[in-house]
Amino acid sequence: MLQAIGLTSTPRRDRPPAVDDLTFEAQPGSVTALLGATGSGKTTALRMMLELEPGRGVTYFRGRPLHRITHPAREVGVLLGAVPGHPARTARGQLRMLCAAAGVPASRADDMLDIVGLAGLRDQRLGTLSVGMDRRLGIASALLGDPHTLLLDEPAAGLSPRENSWLHGLLRAHADHGGTVLYTTDDPKQAARHADHVVTISEGRLVADQDAAAFARTRLRPRVAVRTPHAARLAAVVTREARAAQRSVEVVTEDGNRLCVYGSDCAEIGETAFRHGVLLHQLADEIGDTGPTPTPLTAPAPAPGSAPTPVTAPTPALAPGSAPAAAPVTAAQATGAPVPAQESRPAPGSRPEPLPEPGPAPLPRKPLRSPLRPLRYELHRMLGVPTTHMIAVAALATSLALAVFLGRSGSTPLPTALAAWPGLLPLPPAALGAGLLGALSFGDEYRYPAHSSGRGTVPRRLGLLLAKLTVTAVAALLLALLVAAVDLGALRLVYGGDVIPVPRNWPSMCASWAGLSVGCAWAGLLAAGVFRATAAGVAAVLAVPVVIAPLVQTAVVGPSVRSIAGLPSRLRELAWAQWPHESDRWLLAVARVVAQPVATALVLSLTALVCAYLFTGLRRRARW
Repeated sequence: MLQAIGLTSTPRRDRPPAVDDLTFEAQPGSVTALLGATGSGKTTALRMMLELEPGRGVTYFRGRPLHRITHPAREVGVLLGAVPGHPARTARGQLRMLCAAAGVPASRADDMLDIVGLAGLRDQRLGTLSVGMDRRLGIASALLGDPHTLLLDEPAAGLSPRENSWLHGLLRAHADHGGTVLYTTDDPKQAARHADHVVTISEGRLVADQDAAAFARTRLRPRVAVRTPHAARLAAVVTREARAAQRSVEVVTEDGNRLCVYGSDCAEIGETAFRHGVLLHQLADEIGDTGPTPTPLTAPAPAPGSAPTPVTAPTPALAPGSAPAAAPVTAAQATGAPVPAQESRPAPGSRPEPLPEPGPAPLPRKPLRSPLRPLRYELHRMLGVPTTHMIAVAALATSLALAVFLGRSGSTPLPTALAAWPGLLPLPPAALGAGLLGALSFGDEYRYPAHSSGRGTVPRRLGLLLAKLTVTAVAALLLALLVAAVDLGALRLVYGGDVIPVPRNWPSMCASWAGLSVGCAWAGLLAAGVFRATAAGVAAVLAVPVVIAPLVQTAVVGPSVRSIAGLPSRLRELAWAQWPHESDRWLLAVARVVAQPVATALVLSLTALVCAYLFTGLRRRARW
C-alpha cells in the first residue's frame, strides 16, 4: 500500500505551494490515477513521494518511508518523463548499466526487453527511439528491480492508441499480480477508462478520492456516440425533435462524420435515424469520452421500411507486446462501407481479463550486496558510450603527431617528446584526455541522470565515489601507457632506434607520467561532482597548470629554497621499523616528483576538491 500523508511543497517566490496538504492512498492490486490539469501539482506530488522535492509530509511504501528502505529499486519503480539516459547508449546497454546499479543479474536486461517488445531494438541508440519505444524502455527500467510499487508521470502522453492500450495492459497485469500502480494524467476519460481508483487534485489540493465507477458517474457526462455519413442531417433532425418535445439535448459534431449527443440514449437516436432513413455506422453509449460500450447496433437500410440488422463481435483481451485488438464489427463493416478505425475500450469501472505476463521469475527477496556493484555500474557507464573511445583515439592521434613533430629537433628532451607536451599546451593531450574522461564521469550523471529510474538523483555514497576514482584511474593509466608506448615506437620508427634510447631514469619518468594522468582524471571527476557540470571538471583540470602551478612555482623555486637531499635517512631515524636501504632511491624519486610545481598544484587541488565533495555530496542522503 502507498500512503501519502500531508504532502505540502515548499512555496517559491511568494507563490502558493504547488502541493498543499495532499493525502490519499493507493491500494495494492489496483491501478490508481492521480488526475489533474496541467500545473495542478501532479508531478510535484510524485517527486515529493520520492523525496526529490523539499516540503512537509511523508509517504509510506508498505509502511516505510523511502529513505528507510534498504533497496529502493526493489520496492519502487519510477518513470519520470523520458528515459534519462545518454542518447548514444544502446537500449540493452542502458538496462545492463541499471542492472549493475540495482544489484540484479545482467540477464534481467534481456528479459525485460522481451517483455516490453524491444528485443529487436536492443542495439538501437536511445536518441533514435520514438516516443512509444522510449516509453517502453522506461517501463522496462522501472520494472528491472521487480518492484512492488510503480510511480509513473504521464506515461501515456504522446502515445498512439496502440501504444496506449499496450501500456495500460501492462500496468493492469502488474496490479493483477498484487502490485501497486500510481500514474498521473490530465485526461479524465483515460482515468475512468483504465484506472480502478481516481484521485483528483486541483491547485495542489485534493478535490475527490473515488473509485472509477463513482468518478465516471459523478464527474463525467454520459452521451451517445454516433457515426454516420449524414452527420449534419441527423444533427438537425435530433435537435428539431428535441425542441419540439421540449427536452434538453445537445449535439456536438466531431471529425465530420461523428456526433456526440448529450441528454439522450441509443434507443431514441436509433429510432430517430430509422424514421428519417439515416444510415448509421456506429451507435454506442459513452461516459465522457471513455470509449464506447459495444451494444447491438440497429442499422437501417437506406430505404424506409427495411429491417434492421444487429451485428456485434466480442473483443479479445490484449496481451503485452501484441497488436491491438480489432474494433467491434458494425453494420457498416458488414455491408462493406468504410469506417474509421476505432479502438475498443472496456466499460467504465469494469476490469479486463488478467493479462499474461511472460518473463523471468521474481527476483529473490535479498538483493545482491557486493562492493563490486558500483564498480560494475561505472564500467558499464564509461564503456557503454562511444565518447570514451573517441576521446582515447583523439588523445592518441594528437600525441602521436606532436611526438613526431617534437622529435625533429635533437634538442627536445626525450620526456617532452614522449609525452607530446610542447610549451604552447598547458597539459599534454593524454592528460587532457584523462581529465575529460574524469569530468564526464560525473558530468554525464547530472546531464543524463540514469539513476532517476530508481531513485531520482545521483547517488553520492562513498562506494560510488571510490568506484569512479578507481575506474578513471585505470583508464588514465591505460591511456598514458598506450600514448607513451606508441610515441616511443613512432620516434624509433621515424628517427631510428639508436637515436632514441630508453632512458636510465625511466621508473621516475613513468611515475611522473602516471601521477600527472591520474591526477588530471581525478581533478576533473571531483570538480564535476562538486559543481555538477562537465565544464567545471575541464576548467579544474586546466586551472592546475595555468593558475595553481605558477603560484606554487613562485613558492618552491628560488635561491632561498633548500634541497630535500637526505630526506630518506631522516625519515628512517623517525620510523619505528627500518626499511631496506635500496628503497631510499625510490622514496627520493617520489619526493622529487611530488616537489614538482605541477605535481604540488595537483595535490593541493585534489585535496581541496575531496574536502568540497565530502562536504557538499555525502551530507545528502542517498542510497547506493
